[in-house]
Amino acid sequence: MNPPQDRRYSRFHVWALRGDLGDVRSGLTHVPGVFLGDAVSVDLPSPRTEIFAGEPIGLVESSSTVFEFLSPLTGIVVDVNPEAEGAPQKVTKDPYGDGWLLTIRPSAPEELDALLSAEEYVRFVGEG
Repeated sequence: MNPPQDRRYSRFHVWALRGDLGDVRSGLTHVPGVFLGDAVSVDLPSPRTEIFAGEPIGLVESSSTVFEFLSPLTGIVVDVNPEAEGAPQKVTKDPYGDGWLLTIRPSAPEELDALLSAEEYVRFVGEG
């Protein structure tokens, strides 16, 4: 699967997409889904939680393993996807769409520019 060109990617398999008002929507890439299969539960931080780039912020669990995902940016969680917790399989089945995880209000917006482009991410995971 080719990752969408309109977002940036961390080396921790998380994508980040800047919205019109500067907040950043984030979710897992397709790579964790390959190893997880169908997610059975998702643990997300609460809104208003302060998060830091590269630090653990949540878990996605399948019947065989747990994936701890790391924040792509430093900032404050402003929203979480209720669909991710209510229908966790969307996180791995539709990672770039309905399976998004949270929205971040970045405190260091320049961190987004430091993330990988789609082409760089594909090279990083060895798919290109």
